Amino acid sequence: MADKLSITKERTAELIAEYGKDSKDSGSAEVQVAILTERIRNLTEHLKVHKKDNHTRRGLMKLIGKRRGLLKYIKNRNIDEYRDLVKRLGIRDNI
Repeated sequence: MADKLSITKERTAELIAEYGKDSKDSGSAEVQVAILTERIRNLTEHLKVHKKDNHTRRGLMKLIGKRRGLLKYIKNRNIDEYRDLVKRLGIRDNI
């Protein structure tokens, strides 16, 4: 069950290649936001099926809070980069 809720190494490598500066750039805020967004999407799909899974819902809320903090950091650092990232990921601009 944990495999379905997490993302694979291959998908993580794809996200790093797409949003990172190079293939080993897994620590930049943009890459972290992309990975968190993928995990949030997986958990959201899981919760559509398992509506009473409150433990997973709590984990989802923690991930959303972590992503919100990273997005706030990116927005304060460079607003154009923030807007581009939000557009590429297809998430709402609610910060």
